[in-house]
Amino acid sequence: MRISYGKLRVPVHRISGDEVLACEVSIEVLGDNFAPAYTEGDNSNVVATDTMKNFILRESLAYEGTSLEGLLVHLGRRFTDTYPVMEGVRMIAKELRFDRLGERVYARSTDDHGVATVEPDGTVRGGRHGMMLLKTRGSAFTKFARDEYTTLPERGDRPLLIRLDADWRYRDDRTVDSKDVRDHFAATFDGFVSESIQHLVHEMGTRLLAECDEIAEISFTAENHTRDPVGEDGERKVYTDPFPAQGLITLTLP
Repeated sequence: MRISYGKLRVPVHRISGDEVLACEVSIEVLGDNFAPAYTEGDNSNVVATDTMKNFILRESLAYEGTSLEGLLVHLGRRFTDTYPVMEGVRMIAKELRFDRLGERVYARSTDDHGVATVEPDGTVRGGRHGMMLLKTRGSAFTKFARDEYTTLPERGDRPLLIRLDADWRYRDDRTVDSKDVRDHFAATFDGFVSESIQHLVHEMGTRLLAECDEIAEISFTAENHTRDPVGEDGERKVYTDPFPAQGLITLTLP
């Protein structure tokens, strides 16, 4: 029997001076100590999920850092120190993104956001999800396999719109700002002439690993959201939404 339980998406908004750290924190608790609750209805070892919610909120106040990864490491250690009955915990966070507009004013964004995970063995992962990156030219897709089912035309230079999730594993206790990783990807996208999305994400990952020693491994999940051409007049071109099914490309680089 394999069991776990926990609390999902606890909203945390921490304000320190004029700095904001906002996220949703989830915890998954592991351990055979909770088996009697399943097999016998014995809840004597069970830490209520409402208690977990209160613990996350109070301990988020005690955290002195500013990163998602650091917050999760802090919370995970405090949980296992406070509740030895927990044999291990998995901590997960999703940034609730606020973009700074002034000294004291922020705008809530539902665009790309940071994510983080701390595994029961202490492995720390970061990531950036929901990136929508559009390049107006300098991307191609040609010379692919063709048969009787192929209708897609070859395009030697096309606008390319991708949705991109990136997740990475840290080498040690050093971390990186996921916004900086997003900007690094954008710079590669801007300057690199790719032959496919596969070609593009490989270049993104290779360049990032070469320049960021903090990251030991990176994984990509990319979707092709490129719009379909409708018409053109000189340099002006109009596109519309494509058929609602996206191509999927994944890659993991050590």
